[in-house]
Amino acid sequence: MPAERPQRRRPAPSASPRPLRRRAWSVGRLLLLAAGLSITFVAFFFTAMRVTNRAREVKVPDIRGQALDEAKSALSNVGLALRIDQRRADPKVALDHVLSQEPEPGTVLRRQRAVRVRVSDGQRDPVVPVVVGQAERTAEIVLGQDQVGIAGRDEIYSATYPTGTVVAQDPPAKNRAANVTLLVNRGERGVSFVMPDAIGALGVRVQDILRRRGFRVTIAAEVPYPNLPPGVVVRQTPQAGFQIGYGDAIVFEVSR
Repeated sequence: MPAERPQRRRPAPSASPRPLRRRAWSVGRLLLLAAGLSITFVAFFFTAMRVTNRAREVKVPDIRGQALDEAKSALSNVGLALRIDQRRADPKVALDHVLSQEPEPGTVLRRQRAVRVRVSDGQRDPVVPVVVGQAERTAEIVLGQDQVGIAGRDEIYSATYPTGTVVAQDPPAKNRAANVTLLVNRGERGVSFVMPDAIGALGVRVQDILRRRGFRVTIAAEVPYPNLPPGVVVRQTPQAGFQIGYGDAIVFEVSR
């Protein structure tokens, strides 16, 4: 009998790659979907935050010249409050009307913030501040800041008070008045001094020093003077070396 030939084994069929491709495609789609959702969420989050912040911010309305009740109502309508910082006499603006505001109209503020205002006291005279015991120049500055004028100055010559000091005022402090009269001590009568040479010095500085010592000093004019900066004393009356006393007038001319 003829020998039987051995049969060759056929290789087993390999697994199809299609299921693997389908799995990879599914995972990719899931990743793309997740990325898209994440981007959408972040964009929505920031948009919502922006809208929320804008909803909390308002523009400050213009309340200048309005009565206090109207100004409070206008601010309340946009979620803001009103705070009075100062009251000041003003003949042009009616009593209890807004003179100015801070911040300015149109400024963006968060709700619940306060707008600070200055309010008119109307045509009433301002309250007179205390200037007794102050140097004459200091009293002038203080009265000017409170919009109180100086109606006049009376003088005494006494060693009891410092020279150039306000001894009394009329009306007294804390009364309402548009003007006040000052009583100023000029020092002991008969005391004399030698006029210093102020040529070449800064006029404002010399004026301040002499006024604090009780002298009446005036810068009468500004004149052109080559090669000098503005404000330097170029002429003086009386001249250096003359005898002067308390209450005597000293006049300077300075460079322009």
